[in-house]
Amino acid sequence: MTKVRVTKQFDFEMAHALWNYDGPCRNLHGHSYRLFVTVTGSPVNDRNSPKQGMVIDFGDLKKIVNETIIKELDHAVLISREVPEDHYKDMGPMLERLRVVDYQPTCENMIADFARQIINRLPHGTELFSLRLHETATAYAEWFASDNP
Repeated sequence: MTKVRVTKQFDFEMAHALWNYDGPCRNLHGHSYRLFVTVTGSPVNDRNSPKQGMVIDFGDLKKIVNETIIKELDHAVLISREVPEDHYKDMGPMLERLRVVDYQPTCENMIADFARQIINRLPHGTELFSLRLHETATAYAEWFASDNP
């Protein structure tokens, strides 16, 4: 059977701060993130299927990523659980969408977390091939299934 890769792009806005970092990213700041999700599989070869010829319906992939990643992180602030609460608790409604994670919220750690979440939601016969997360126009992290057996 023929294997095909399909990719969908997602954009979201998010802020983060890197706890105990020795550069300017220790300060709260935001990015316009661009996430590319690539899945692989064989196109459906059933003339009676409404998904004939598709590896995955782009609408289904959009729903998976929007529900697991975008809805949760768009216009949110991501910080590590290591940040003492007194550093941010008095910011009130400015941190209404605060998300505290068990890792340093670098592009590298975020993409690994995204992979774990997306893999669990893909339909049978479809596999996550890769992710690319642009933090800026010129800086990004990549995750490949082949590197993560």
